[in-house]
Amino acid sequence: MQDGQSRQYLITGCAGFLGINLARFLLMRNQRVVSLDIAPFDYPDVKDQVKIVTGDIRDMAVVDDVMENIEVVIHAAAALPLYEREDIYSTNIEGTRNVLESAYQHKVERVIHISTTAVYGIPDHHPLVEDNKLSGVGPYGESKVLAEQVCEHYLERGMCIPILRPKSFIGPERLGIFELLYEWANDGKNFPVLGRGNNLYQYLDVEDLCNAIWLTATLPCKKVNDIFNLGAEKYGTPKTDFQAVLDFAGHGKRIIPIPAAPAILVLRLLERMGLSPLYQWIYKTVGKDSYVSIEKAKRVLGFQPIYSNRAALIRNFQWYLDHQDEFKHSAGVTHRVPWRRGVLALVKMFF
Repeated sequence: MQDGQSRQYLITGCAGFLGINLARFLLMRNQRVVSLDIAPFDYPDVKDQVKIVTGDIRDMAVVDDVMENIEVVIHAAAALPLYEREDIYSTNIEGTRNVLESAYQHKVERVIHISTTAVYGIPDHHPLVEDNKLSGVGPYGESKVLAEQVCEHYLERGMCIPILRPKSFIGPERLGIFELLYEWANDGKNFPVLGRGNNLYQYLDVEDLCNAIWLTATLPCKKVNDIFNLGAEKYGTPKTDFQAVLDFAGHGKRIIPIPAAPAILVLRLLERMGLSPLYQWIYKTVGKDSYVSIEKAKRVLGFQPIYSNRAALIRNFQWYLDHQDEFKHSAGVTHRVPWRRGVLALVKMFF
């Protein structure tokens, strides 16, 4: 595939945070975009340029219908960790199987599967490389491991399926858990981190992720038909990187370390009671080292991330400041809206 060619891309989950950034990225490169998402596609800036199909990837008839004339699929649809367990498994595993089976039947050139570094679970070493053991934590991590196994089945049938494992990615349109940091920074509050906050923790800017997806979409299949970790090349610790956001906010506030063990016990209890939006994967990993090697993506794809952790966080924070009036009264379980606070709304009073 040549960069200058116009291709028809199907983005599953296109109404989400990654989906809309990716749609804009592709449209700027004169590509044609079809959106498939169970959620409404409500972006007026590109709505007239995208073919919008509202439907569920668990509905094979819908998937088959939208797959006509598609040349590249970017499979980004997923049920995130705050969804019900049944929805996570059915969407992330059966939905992935539907997308791949339909793409196989329609002879789609390639399907780019957006996985996650959550498939590595809570590792005992760093940096993580692509052939390390997979051990997902919780329904989301487990389901993404199983989704990759579905991909392996179709790889054996001769399909081209690049699998991308990005670190948590941030940037314009991203809220979710990061909105807690941005709200506290904007309101002039200190911000707590579990443990000392000195552990290395890697993120990824969504623009860098879009660039990696573009590389896997445009380079020869024989080159990209593999698994690639993706993350920022420059990253620090929660203490240093989150502090950059507080400094940018300008209120003179600080990152406050809190003892990890008792905090995790409390968060686990609150999660079980439905009183906290923080799920197992977050509170079990945020206080530990978490970074992957991106050497394979750099070597094979020519991947060159532009944004450091700090630059990505501040870019996302600036977007939050510019758009906060649009979502201040909304809450939910996706990355595009603030998460329901629960008891954390009271905790904020003490910082």
